[in-house]
Amino acid sequence: MKVVNVFKSAMGIISLFVFNSAVHADNYLVDSEQSYLEALTKVAPGDDIVLKNGTYQNFEIKFKAQGNEQAPITLRAETKGGVVLSGQSNLSISGNHLIVSGLVFKDGFSPSGSVISYRTSKDELANNTRVTEVVIEDYSKPDKFENDYWVALYGKHNRLDHSYLAGKRNRGVTVAVRLNSAGSIENYHQIDNNYFGYRPELGSNGGETLRIGTSHYSLENSFTRVENNVFDRCNGEVEIISVKSGGNVLNGNTFIESRGTLTLRHGNGNTITNNVFLGNGVPNTGGVRVINADQEVANNVFKGLTGYRFGSGFTVMNGVPNSPQNRYHQVKNANIHHNTFIDVSHIQLAAGADEERSAPPMDSIFSNNLVIADTVPTTFSFFDDISGIEFTNNVANYSVESQIEKGFTKRSDIQASSSHNITVDGMQVGADSSVKALNKSDVGPSWYEKKVYETPFGSGNEVSVEPGVNTLFEAVAKAQDGDTLVLADGVYSEEKIVEVDKTLSVKGGANANIVILPQRSALFEISDNGSLEIEGVTLSGADAPDAAGNTFIRTKKWGMLTNYRFVMNKVKVTDLDINHSYHFFSAGARSFATLLSITNSQFDTISGHVLALNKEKDDLGIYNVEVLNLESNTFKDVEGALALIYRGGTDESTFGPKVTISKNVLTNVGLGKRNKRKASIFLHGVQKTQIRSNEFNATAPVKIEHTVGEPQTSHSGNTFVDTHDIIITDFLKEKDECSCPE
Repeated sequence: MKVVNVFKSAMGIISLFVFNSAVHADNYLVDSEQSYLEALTKVAPGDDIVLKNGTYQNFEIKFKAQGNEQAPITLRAETKGGVVLSGQSNLSISGNHLIVSGLVFKDGFSPSGSVISYRTSKDELANNTRVTEVVIEDYSKPDKFENDYWVALYGKHNRLDHSYLAGKRNRGVTVAVRLNSAGSIENYHQIDNNYFGYRPELGSNGGETLRIGTSHYSLENSFTRVENNVFDRCNGEVEIISVKSGGNVLNGNTFIESRGTLTLRHGNGNTITNNVFLGNGVPNTGGVRVINADQEVANNVFKGLTGYRFGSGFTVMNGVPNSPQNRYHQVKNANIHHNTFIDVSHIQLAAGADEERSAPPMDSIFSNNLVIADTVPTTFSFFDDISGIEFTNNVANYSVESQIEKGFTKRSDIQASSSHNITVDGMQVGADSSVKALNKSDVGPSWYEKKVYETPFGSGNEVSVEPGVNTLFEAVAKAQDGDTLVLADGVYSEEKIVEVDKTLSVKGGANANIVILPQRSALFEISDNGSLEIEGVTLSGADAPDAAGNTFIRTKKWGMLTNYRFVMNKVKVTDLDINHSYHFFSAGARSFATLLSITNSQFDTISGHVLALNKEKDDLGIYNVEVLNLESNTFKDVEGALALIYRGGTDESTFGPKVTISKNVLTNVGLGKRNKRKASIFLHGVQKTQIRSNEFNATAPVKIEHTVGEPQTSHSGNTFVDTHDIIITDFLKEKDECSCPE
């Protein structure tokens, strides 16, 4: 084999020749953009362009070449994983019979609309091209709502395999199969053996991990095969995979604790087989959602899934009569058979039924399925006429709902520890025993370690901190991700705003006497990569500057890329009244808390709001918090609201917000003249609300506004003294009403 190394040096281009009698091919070893371009002009079928190991900044690679089936042209790393493309780098490919292998994209973001694109221009597409053992990790645009793809497949007969994609935080599909030209329709792509890792909640539409087609081209066939991939905690939005074309096969994939569903959103004649959905009881984990015609869902295992509504363990949707192409086509001729459901909380049929979605499923069958409810009851819910679904030869180990009981045999002896299937009257019921979950180690490049995201609180070292001036600031600056700062008794006077850019815990002892007094407009500012836990201290605003609008704890004022968590327990908050509108916690626009929890704490004398989580006012379905939990706290003399949450717009692709407020005591809360909502708690667009066993004393009312989706609001055991009952304004029904307890 002849090998040619090409790179810049004082002596110019050096060529080395080695002869191999079996194959005549050239290897071009390049170490710069210029040497790469020189090599690209010389490659012929069978040649390799080899990127020398190292880190390449701002390298936009265009790989345009023509190989053939017997002798493809390859672009590869010198050593797999040894080439890192950073800064503003990307890769676009066009031509025939090409291979890309072993590259890593990290520490930057693409300057264009994709990191890897199977085209170099609108008219120059890749065909018969393979991208394998490539890594894209944490390579997100700095603006969370700036859209891009990580991989965009165009052309025909292309493959993406054994690759690692994790940590996408900005809007846009991780992998998109594009059907926007004749050269990309009926493409027969293959997406297999990849690891799709952690994708955090976007808090908006546009967080799919995989999309095949778009609504505009959804009546076209793609014939894409998605096989033997792992989707691990892909939580971007309600659609983990969005199928928007026809003729696709999704086979043998494993979904691990992924919040959302494999959604047959548009397109007909898709096949979903041999997949495993493992929720492990994690909230919002789902399975498959069926829409459109001629869909087959067979031989899958669904286990420990908790999701409901559009994100439930299994959903068959209602459609829109004579639906426009971008809405919901009626389910017709769905064949749902030989699946196993184990501890799946919700199976929903004719879901989404409303004035628009009024066409129930028709000509469909639900047969030979096994439903096992051992540790969690399974509920079948019906939202419209289900006579268009025939139930036959199914088995459950409990008494199913009366509407479908004729299609089920009850076998109370069956347990989840049994096989995924049983035999009844010579017929198999449930998924075949050959259906097994993939391990994470089975997929992706074997040489790349799978990263752990969301560092647990308290997982690092304990660091002792003494009282004094700026000692907390200095300790935080030195702390490592996951560390716990253990504060000694005394006064901590902070002259600087403390930036939290790591997972950090700040704690006092069981009987500690610790007071923290900021002298700036804020004590803590949570920025990208930051999460904060506080326990066992007193937070006082007595030394804050005499200015309106201070905030004790805040996020970056605008544009966080990463999600954060804030947890507080056994904390006393006092004297936030040096001037008006002194808030305790304020979230900036485009910030997103996956969890905000305050328990067993005391709040006294606050001139602003306790929690201002209402900065997203553009009504695009964006909001500031996914889960809010307030339990066993006291709030006294708060001029603003205890909590303001705003989630505007009508988009239905997210789960939250979810709010639980229980066992709190509110006294004189929300009655200040600057509290524009005139509410102690104001929730707009929240999807799930529980308000239980609270005491409201001489306090502004709780106001809840239903605006989108199928909001669930429950309240019970609350007492109201000199306080109006909870008020619900139901914009979905276009009327105002006061809700009644459960």
